[in-house]
Amino acid sequence: MVTTRTPLMAGNWKMNLDHLQAIAFTQKLAWALKDAKHDFDDVEVAIFPPYTDLRSVQTLVDADKLSLSYGAQDVSAHDSGAYTGEISGAFLSALACRYVILGHSERRTLHAETDEVVGSKVKAALKHGLVPVICVGETSEDLEKFGASAVPVAQLKAALEGVEGTPDLVVAYEPVWAIGSGQAATPEQAQTVAKALRDALEELLGESVAAATRILYGGSVKSDNIAGFMREPDVDGALIGGASLKVDEFSAIARFRQHVGS
Repeated sequence: MVTTRTPLMAGNWKMNLDHLQAIAFTQKLAWALKDAKHDFDDVEVAIFPPYTDLRSVQTLVDADKLSLSYGAQDVSAHDSGAYTGEISGAFLSALACRYVILGHSERRTLHAETDEVVGSKVKAALKHGLVPVICVGETSEDLEKFGASAVPVAQLKAALEGVEGTPDLVVAYEPVWAIGSGQAATPEQAQTVAKALRDALEELLGESVAAATRILYGGSVKSDNIAGFMREPDVDGALIGGASLKVDEFSAIARFRQHVGS
C-alpha cells in the first residue's frame, strides 16, 4: 500500500513562554515561514505551548488565519470531576486543539506515568477528537539490555491496547538517552525503530493505519541534522524540544526540503 504522509514538524515548548511571549513567538514564527514561502500543505508545522498559552494562540491563529497547527502537552484520562490540576480533553477540543502529546519521557519519569496511564489518556484524546502524539523511547540501560526497538514497541502496544478502528494518531520515537543531550540518534537508528513501530501498528490496527500514521523522531533535533532523518522512509517528521524555541532554527527545520535542495 502506497500512502503519502505529510511531514510533521512539532515544537514542544515544555514549560517555557508565558501567554504574551507565546503570542510574540507565534507571530514571529508565522512571519519567518511566510517570508520563506513555506508550503504548509507540503510540511505541517505544529506548536505545543503550555496550557496557559493555548487560548492566546487559538485567538491569534484564528484572527490572522495562520496555517500553524497547535496542541497541548498532556491531557487527563478523565472528562471532568475532582481532579485538581488536570485538563480534560473536552477543554482542549473547545480550544480547537488538533494534537496532544502523550507519554513523553518527562511525564513517565517525573510524574510516574505508566503504560496503563498513557493508554487511558490515548483513549481520552481520541474520544474528544484529539490526535494523540504517542511518545515512546528507551533509556541507555534499556538499549543495552533489550536492543533498539523492544521497549518503544512494547510501549506503543500498551498505549494502543483496546483501541480499535482506524484512529488518527502520530507516534514519536524519542530515545531518552538523546533528549537534551546534544547527541542525537543516527538516521539509521531512527529508521530501524520507526520501521519496527510501523510493523507493530500494522499488527495492531491494520495496514491502512500503519501506512497513514506519521512516525516522528525526537531527541536533539537541529536544522543541521534534520535532513538526514527525513531521508529515511519511515521517518515522517520530528518532535522538537529546545530548537523549537528559536524562531530561525525551528523555521529552518520546517524548511528542510529547501536547505537540502530537494
